[in-house]
Amino acid sequence: MITPNDFKNGMIISFEGRLYEILEFQHVKPGKGGAFVRTRLKDLKEDFVIDRTFRPHEMVEEIHVEEKKYQFLYQDGENFLFMDTETYEQISFESKQIKDKVRFLKEGMDVTVLFYTEKTDRAGKLIPFSIVLPTFVELKVIEAPPGLKGDTVSSPTKEVVLENGSRIQVPLFINAGETIRINTRTGEYVERA
Repeated sequence: MITPNDFKNGMIISFEGRLYEILEFQHVKPGKGGAFVRTRLKDLKEDFVIDRTFRPHEMVEEIHVEEKKYQFLYQDGENFLFMDTETYEQISFESKQIKDKVRFLKEGMDVTVLFYTEKTDRAGKLIPFSIVLPTFVELKVIEAPPGLKGDTVSSPTKEVVLENGSRIQVPLFINAGETIRINTRTGEYVERA
């Protein structure tokens, strides 16, 4: 157990039954009242960010995790298979475990798999609990309605279908066959690749 005085950026903590990564923190000493620590926390399973304030005496559990590089192989029904690029060992995640991240997976993509270091299965192997996608991914547009002249008044974007089957809003000038860069944190179009 640690106090907010021990916080560091990138640290993983367990708080209110969820795992969070500390994105940033700030010690605040107001003129009146007690000191506190203001934080931005990223939920590792749901991939959302919250702002939370901690008092110096509050205790949270630090979670030790191990990160390993894996390659996404393929989807088999509701399961997504990944392979360790060094040992060729394979693991799978159900779609409910990685939720919205499946929108950006592409066969052959490298991801980071997070493992609990304190928990092991019956064979003594570390238990994987989440994946971390690269910040940007490049996917090919396979279906795109034509952008019509004068369309910008009603909507400056259109929905396209990507090579992995997911849909995303892009500017009107994007056509089928083009490759686009997407920010996996926000789920938004960034630029042509």
